[in-house]
Amino acid sequence: MAYAGLAMLVLVAALMALTGLPAFMVLTGVAVGFSGLGLAVGAFDAGWLGALPGRIVGLLEQDLLQALPLYVLMGALLNALPLIDRLFRAVGAVAGRSGAGPRLAALGVGAMLAPMNGSVGASVAALSRIVQPRLVARGVAAGPGLATICVAATLGVVVPPSLVLILLSDAMMRAHTEALNATGRFERVINTQDMFRGALGPALLLIVLLLAWTWWQGRRLPAIAEREALARRDWWTAGITLAAIVALLAAVAIGYLYAVEAAAFGAVALLVFGLAGGSLDRRGLADLLRATMAITGALFALFVAATTFTLVLRGFGTDRLLDQAIAAIPGGAAGKTVAVLAAIAVSAFVLDAFEIIFVIVPIVMPPLLAAAPDAVWIAVLTLLVLQASFLIPPFGYAVMAARSAMARPVPLRQLAPALLPMLALQLLVLAATAAIPAIAHLFVPEIAATAPGSATDGDAELRRQLDSLTPADQEE
Repeated sequence: MAYAGLAMLVLVAALMALTGLPAFMVLTGVAVGFSGLGLAVGAFDAGWLGALPGRIVGLLEQDLLQALPLYVLMGALLNALPLIDRLFRAVGAVAGRSGAGPRLAALGVGAMLAPMNGSVGASVAALSRIVQPRLVARGVAAGPGLATICVAATLGVVVPPSLVLILLSDAMMRAHTEALNATGRFERVINTQDMFRGALGPALLLIVLLLAWTWWQGRRLPAIAEREALARRDWWTAGITLAAIVALLAAVAIGYLYAVEAAAFGAVALLVFGLAGGSLDRRGLADLLRATMAITGALFALFVAATTFTLVLRGFGTDRLLDQAIAAIPGGAAGKTVAVLAAIAVSAFVLDAFEIIFVIVPIVMPPLLAAAPDAVWIAVLTLLVLQASFLIPPFGYAVMAARSAMARPVPLRQLAPALLPMLALQLLVLAATAAIPAIAHLFVPEIAATAPGSATDGDAELRRQLDSLTPADQEE
């Protein structure tokens, strides 16, 4: 009955694409239905379900998850406060009257704020609501403007310390631990800081290429008639905000602050700014907190649903089937890496980043890391593949979200010519990182990639795994 798990995956993808139901409802419903069917025909051991409470407790007791509601709160505050507007106007004013100035400003604002927005969808919503009208007002055509919004919103996937990076780092740590247990290798387990530093090199390379291309493309455009004037207060606000964001992101990326500390600082700073500046009143704060709790609850529900789903998959033996399938892929570690990343890219047309991290990564990454032990490199490639998949028209998540957010839909024939060159640059960075793994290790200390692990490197993850052993694991 190992193929029952594959049927579960196909059914989940179909239901999410056709019904529009929340992901946690689909995952839980499919898991419960198949486990009940398996119990009825004697193909599923009820002892697996007995391990579910331990797995959920082990999952939710991680300290790293404290950052999740804080990042959601930061995204909600950024959408409500005038910071994005002031930053865009300030960066645009610095760029002068150049025809490329507005798009350069949009990319710069996206690179700074998308990592703090929590998700691609939140970044698309904020940039579409605030930046897109200003692009139109400054003469940017609909296609190039929307393409810039799409790309800027996805920068939060690769620029640390984004929520996608945090959640993927936790999933990769667990997958790396499983791979080491299966192979008997004694290595240092990947951690969140390794992920941040690994993503930093490709992220900087991508941002530089995007800015250079945008400038090159816009250098011959007509100059903007009037340079936007900003009040002294706006300049001060933009300058302080820019300095605070750069300092915060840099401190997390190089390891001076943990993700939870940075998220708490950012949320408190935004709250103080909103309350002190009068842009956030008591009613507005209450609405923000309710929205934050609703989104956070949905994410934690997705956590629990994905854990239940993957446990049922393991109960059917689908994980062993996939392990054997990945091990049989020709081409060594390179061939296996290409196949797994291609599967993740296809999944991105149906699932969003969080669903891929919670459902797909725990299934396919352990056997891949058993063959390709450079976990940092594999994780960075996964991030770049996710970002590229979100930009592929017409089904990419960022493309669909941005088009649906427009008051007037932008035809694909106008969007594609502007988006495809920027997508090509992203694919160039992906290809360069795949061909030269050192790009993913530019900011990773050598000891992090080569030193053997200590007894404390994976203690938290190993404790969670021991607490959630299934009957089959105990027999082994």
